[in-house]
Amino acid sequence: MNATPAITALDLAAFNAAYARAIDSDTLEAWPAFFTERCRYRITHAEAQAEGLPGGLVYADSRAMLEDRIAALREANIFEPQRYRHILGWPHLLAADGDSAQAETPFAVVRTMHSGEQMVFASGVYIDRLVRGAGGLRLAERLVVCDSRRTDTLLALPL
Repeated sequence: MNATPAITALDLAAFNAAYARAIDSDTLEAWPAFFTERCRYRITHAEAQAEGLPGGLVYADSRAMLEDRIAALREANIFEPQRYRHILGWPHLLAADGDSAQAETPFAVVRTMHSGEQMVFASGVYIDRLVRGAGGLRLAERLVVCDSRRTDTLLALPL
């Protein structure tokens, strides 16, 4: 019987590139599928994380909550048109076995407003727990730790 090969940094880099592309190309309805059904997605900042504070700017504990967030973005929320461009570092594989991995990946997100104005909107690190199933890699948990505690009041799109 062959053992499942461990998840590699290259696997994670390809996964993260597809994840960022779904957000950056405004195919947001595809974004929740990067997560397991029972998952956790939280956005916080480095100081809160260092202090062990459990809250966050955004919190979801299921794929259904992520789907609701996207539906609200499309149907209910009103915000100025904007685009994101993720710039991702190479994932640092903390642990991996045949069907799961833990990793950290640095990121920066440039936001472009409808006016053309651009700014670094967020930078930080993804702290992930991933599992591999029949559908490929999925996030069981993505903790988005932003470097700055200053966050635009409008965190419309996922990071």
